[in-house]
Amino acid sequence: MLRQVSLGTLGLIVGGILSVTGFVAYFSANATLNLVGFFYGIPILLGGLALKAAELSPVPLVTSSPSVLTLREQQATPTQNQIRQDVTRYRYGQEAHLDSSLEHLGLSPTDEERPVLQCLREEDVAGAYALILEFESPLISFETWQQKQDKIERFFGPGLRVELAQPESERVEVALVAAMAEPIGQV
Repeated sequence: MLRQVSLGTLGLIVGGILSVTGFVAYFSANATLNLVGFFYGIPILLGGLALKAAELSPVPLVTSSPSVLTLREQQATPTQNQIRQDVTRYRYGQEAHLDSSLEHLGLSPTDEERPVLQCLREEDVAGAYALILEFESPLISFETWQQKQDKIERFFGPGLRVELAQPESERVEVALVAAMAEPIGQV
């Protein structure tokens, strides 16, 4: 629940209420409320402004069906869960979601060229849980993404395979698909 609350907005609201209360108390000669407003309200208001300036909003998550939630519980890797939890909450002090990961993969040479994560989708891909990251990538070509596919797969760890798609120009979908273990007795 707290992941979906903007601390910057909360600071602005609480700080604003306390500051206004302090100003009203100052003009009505109520020294106690005046102190509360000035000594607590203004710093909280300024903290809220600072957080709002450094805020990165959560990415929307789309789940196609309730059966996908069951697949997530059964098959999702720790990496898939961490990505889903990290990008669907407010972040502070970051330029973009997954910015350090994209930089490590060589997909973010500069801040201007960095692909931007637009949405997450959860789907059933041939009976396997898949977390699909939808990027807006106008300056990094799909061919570059394809060249980095093996590196992306190694980076996100064991138990995942990566599938790339380009549904439209300047958009790239990176599907992190849980690798299903082979049934015992089959080769």
